[in-house]
Amino acid sequence: MDRLQCRVVLFDLDGTLVDSAPDLAGAANALRAVAGMSPLPLSALRPWVGAGARGLLAQALDVHPGDPRFESLKANFLTHYETHLLEHTRPFGGVEELVLALVNQGRQWGIVTNKHERFVRPICEGTPLLAQAGTWVAGDTTPHAKPHPEPLLEAARRMRVAPEDCIYVGDDERDIQAARAAGMAGVVACWGYLGSGDWESWGAVAGVQSPRDLLDLLAPIA
Repeated sequence: MDRLQCRVVLFDLDGTLVDSAPDLAGAANALRAVAGMSPLPLSALRPWVGAGARGLLAQALDVHPGDPRFESLKANFLTHYETHLLEHTRPFGGVEELVLALVNQGRQWGIVTNKHERFVRPICEGTPLLAQAGTWVAGDTTPHAKPHPEPLLEAARRMRVAPEDCIYVGDDERDIQAARAAGMAGVVACWGYLGSGDWESWGAVAGVQSPRDLLDLLAPIA
């Protein structure tokens, strides 16, 4: 494939820039403890992190939207997570080097996530690398969340570039759907959670196995 032209690289947060699975799994296991259940190993919960509270409650407690217990359990899950969201969450290995290389190439970078602002702000402000992002758009910044394109389009507007001058990197099918709908090239972060789907069927322009590999996809800035 031809190398990608872009001035801005936009990233998903969980499973792409940071590994938040230990803290999210901890919140799910805290609810299991309340229910008198033993904790699940991180490996059993990690693939469901990209689906947020909905996916983790389904995997950890077999509780789904529509279940009368769902909303209260979701609220308890989020309250626990909010008090532990920077306990173990860290950037993935190689992400800091990737961001530095992008900046050195003269590119801007930003964050677009479905995580709500009450969680995104402390994570971004409490992580030195993320605090340097050109912008971040949370799941409740616009009236829509991914896979709707509006959060990605809002990020492009904030960074004063056309959507076609951006690429979007994420680890969930919704990320690639949003990128395509926004007119951006979507790249799969294969080091992320990936859910239970086959990423090669998502319609991405490429998948990269490590943060460093993303640099090989980018054409020099004209």
